[in-house]
Amino acid sequence: MKTEYSEAELEMINLLEQHVNAELQGDLETTMATMIDNPHLLHVPSMMGGNGYEGVKNFYKNHLVGKFFPPDVIMQRVSITVGSHQIVDELVIKFTHTTMVDCMLPEIAPTGKKVEIGVVVIAGIKDKKITHEHIYWDQASVLFQIGLIDRKGLPICGSESAQKLIQFNENS
Repeated sequence: MKTEYSEAELEMINLLEQHVNAELQGDLETTMATMIDNPHLLHVPSMMGGNGYEGVKNFYKNHLVGKFFPPDVIMQRVSITVGSHQIVDELVIKFTHTTMVDCMLPEIAPTGKKVEIGVVVIAGIKDKKITHEHIYWDQASVLFQIGLIDRKGLPICGSESAQKLIQFNENS
């Protein structure tokens, strides 16, 4: 992973980190303050998110900010790539499904099962504000890990794919 960044790249990384930290801390106003006036957000596998300021704010308020993941969530960065107007943040997220996780598992009651998943966040940035977020993960892997899919005969991985990402990153 690149360890030296320009001042402009560091500003973009810090903006994204401020945004995510505000989400995790339940701070809706700071979360929205990091975004442009007309942002959009899409959790691609669950097709959840929002469009426009009010759409994104309502999604955050009702499904994400302060409700992001259960208390034991661990987010481990695998890599981050910074372009002129966009960041790609590759993470492994680990948690125990002890609470509702609307953004990833809408309407799925807590199962008490452990989940470990690779996630990619693509965040657009313009004028020191986030324009959009597109968030991707392998939904079949999550559903398998919480016991809702039997992977027998299917090309579905469980937590081993996230563990492999960490292993490859540590050996790079």
